[in-house]
Amino acid sequence: MCWPCLEVAPVTLFSLVKKNLIGNARSYLLYFISLVLSVMIYFTFVSLMYSPEIEATMELADSIRNVFFGASIVLILFVAVFIWYSNGFFTRRRKKEVGLYALLGIRKRTIGLLLFYENLLMGAAALAAGVLLGTLLSKMFAMIFLKLLDSAVEVSFRFSGTAIVNTVIVFMALILLVSVRAYRLVYRFQLAQLFQADKEGEHAPRTSLVAALAAAALLAGSYWIVFQPMTTSEQMGRNGLLFLIGLIAGTYLLFRSGIMKLLQLAQRNKARYYSGMNLVAVSQLAYRMKGNTRTLSMIALLSAMALSAVSTGYIMYTDNGRAAEEAAPFSYSWVSRSELDAKAAALIEADKSHPVTAKAQIPVLRVVGDVSKLVYIPSAFPAAEMPMKLISASAYTDAVNALGERSQLSELQRDEAAIIRPRYTSDLSSADFVGRTIDWRGKDAAAAAPRTEVRVTQLLEEHVLRWGYPDLALVVSDETFAAMSKASPPLTYMVYNIENERKTGTMAKALLAMAEEDDEMSPFYTPYREGLENGGLNLFILGFLGLVFLAATGSIIYFKQLAEAHADRERYAVLRKIGVSRQEIRRAIAKQTRFIFALPLLVGIAHSAMFLKVLDNVNLIAGSWSIAFAMAAYMMIYAVYYGITVASVNRIVNGTAS
Repeated sequence: MCWPCLEVAPVTLFSLVKKNLIGNARSYLLYFISLVLSVMIYFTFVSLMYSPEIEATMELADSIRNVFFGASIVLILFVAVFIWYSNGFFTRRRKKEVGLYALLGIRKRTIGLLLFYENLLMGAAALAAGVLLGTLLSKMFAMIFLKLLDSAVEVSFRFSGTAIVNTVIVFMALILLVSVRAYRLVYRFQLAQLFQADKEGEHAPRTSLVAALAAAALLAGSYWIVFQPMTTSEQMGRNGLLFLIGLIAGTYLLFRSGIMKLLQLAQRNKARYYSGMNLVAVSQLAYRMKGNTRTLSMIALLSAMALSAVSTGYIMYTDNGRAAEEAAPFSYSWVSRSELDAKAAALIEADKSHPVTAKAQIPVLRVVGDVSKLVYIPSAFPAAEMPMKLISASAYTDAVNALGERSQLSELQRDEAAIIRPRYTSDLSSADFVGRTIDWRGKDAAAAAPRTEVRVTQLLEEHVLRWGYPDLALVVSDETFAAMSKASPPLTYMVYNIENERKTGTMAKALLAMAEEDDEMSPFYTPYREGLENGGLNLFILGFLGLVFLAATGSIIYFKQLAEAHADRERYAVLRKIGVSRQEIRRAIAKQTRFIFALPLLVGIAHSAMFLKVLDNVNLIAGSWSIAFAMAAYMMIYAVYYGITVASVNRIVNGTAS
């Protein structure tokens, strides 16, 4: 076979290409828009990846180039699958047309060139439009990204030649690949096969009660796993793997057999089944489910992934302030050292734009304890030799007051202690700590040294020390703390609170520069800025990826329904001849299409809610309420796709489309 691009095609061929593209513009529109959107977002990622202004803005997060590069790879892999699938739809639709060309005596090579140039021109147009839109909107996208990072850096309009070349090479490779595939269509089928393309039926899938029950069991088991405690890394890994395996297998079996069983039950309800056009709608769904199994399963899982990703990114971004306060409760804190104390205090108090609102000293004892009776046991340390921190009741109360909070600490006896809730244990209740005993010895004491035992009487929510792993801190009575201090002198943490601590980047850098590693210098700005950058980056990338996934999956359903509509056109013509009105046919189409759109969406929403629950259980996110926002946006956009699909299918099967 000769390479098609090397032949100079006749003018008449290009006239036919132009006529076909214009004539099929309505069918190609959603594919074209989805492709333009994909090109634009890929170009945006690459442009930001090479932007020196964006790179300079990122103070603490990992290399922005690596993150955008990874997102670009994910995007292009998905777009490749989408383009391949969509191109398959268009070529299947045009088999009869190709057969007619062959019957009229047009050479196979000429027919192949016709299809090749159609795909090439449409892809090139989408590529040009996507790059143009991406270039025009690049400044706006950069400003949105910088707004998420709370950055005041001015962004100039830049023409990124590197990004354009990168985008053109990647997408032209994909476009050439599918164009060659279209070129080979006429060589892959006999003439009779091309003319019978619309009549290729699908056998109603064989249903299995065992498979349907297995789907229910796998999905129920996966959802059950979500509500089980995951307090160790082993539990998290095992439960997470079982959850994903059960979810994927259960979803496939649900669409393969479970839905068919539900449709069969609907057929047994004779009164409803034979009412109006229900017989046609349900029969058509049952007839087509075999061909829709993989498509709907994939879309349900992709919808779950997109919803989960967008919701997770939004939660992590909006929850950053609270997370930073847990990691660093005070604006500045460090382990007291006379030389450092004087320099740091002078520097902090000289900053008139961030006046000091409170300061305190927190003496802390470091001990090694036995926490085997607790529900929460940090991994990587033996339960009988767990590093812990002790704070006196009076010092804890003073520190909480310095934070502007009211201490909830109750009076403690010598053999009692309160535990400060360890970070990432929001799923544990007071009952998981209160009433249990802990004993300890001094950190530097011999293993056989006498141990002090206390009973936990209270769970405290207010953190006063910078976060460190393992995060176990006890508040003990002043008498107990004083007795322990005689054997092992405590470390003293100097803590300061200031106004507008989220804008202290310069001061944070200065304090970190003057401190040594053992000083444990901990500005609030460090975890706050790092979380803001990572959260903003994730939200920006995941939001755009979710948009592409949504547009592509909606288009896939649209193309699938159009392919089935062309195949069913003659069947609906028969219905009209026996007296079924066009309005009744339209209602039947709307019911079938609603089922096909709603099913993967509802399954995806349910899966996403469970996945967010998993992340909540392992404390990677706090709460999953934002799924409601993502779900509403998803449903609104799917509703638009649904309306377009119903209108397009109705034009085809109701005799108003050629």
